[in-house]
Amino acid sequence: MQGLENFINLHLALIIPLFAFLLFSLLLAVIFAFIKIARINKSSEIFFSGKNGTDLEKVILSQQKEIKSLDKDIQELFEASNKIYTLAHHSLHKVGVIRFNPFKELGGNQSFVIALLDGNTSGVVISSLHTREGTRVYSKPILEGKSEKYALTEEEKEAIKAANVAKK
Repeated sequence: MQGLENFINLHLALIIPLFAFLLFSLLLAVIFAFIKIARINKSSEIFFSGKNGTDLEKVILSQQKEIKSLDKDIQELFEASNKIYTLAHHSLHKVGVIRFNPFKELGGNQSFVIALLDGNTSGVVISSLHTREGTRVYSKPILEGKSEKYALTEEEKEAIKAANVAKK
């Protein structure tokens, strides 16, 4: 213990300025820390206050609710879109029309065949044959581009082909 007192007494002229320097350095560090904390507090006040004084947490929760609502709306639109696609696929949207003369002596291409088909190439073929005696109308069911019960004429086959080319 005596040795320590002797050391301090001998080097007192160096120890006092050294401690003063350390104390001054600590004081500067504390001031710097206070300034830094003040800046953080100021930026957090700006960040955590909304238009109407609401804080960031309320804004985030509000946005989450809005996103969930929009997700639900998007899902409903997706389901409606799928229903519309299915309905459209099964609707008669492929149309092919062929006009022709069934007999060489008649002119004007007054006879016709119209094919009305859905996305599966199923539907109906309607034929209208115009003669001097009158006009006759026939229909044939079509399933996947073919008629199972009735033979198709060349004009009816052309109308089915034209309907498939017209709209895919």
